[in-house]
Amino acid sequence: MKFTTVSVSYSRKFNLGDYESLELGCSLWAQVEDGEDADGITQFLYQQAKTSVKQAARPVLKASEFQINKAKSSKKVSGDVNENDW
Repeated sequence: MKFTTVSVSYSRKFNLGDYESLELGCSLWAQVEDGEDADGITQFLYQQAKTSVKQAARPVLKASEFQINKAKSSKKVSGDVNENDW
């Protein structure tokens, strides 16, 4: 039985305005056995890492006046700001 390790790293930098930024990252690893779908596992790890970074950033972005104004100005219809816009 042959094992292979796959790893995924995801990072993102968020502009908080006033020359401030927040950079968050996540790295995940998994062992893949013969016969398992390494590409599928890699995609799963990528989505998990991306979700983790977004969840970690959410409280800071909610408190950032710059990000709130940015999300509002990018909306075509005023008033409906969605967290996914960040």
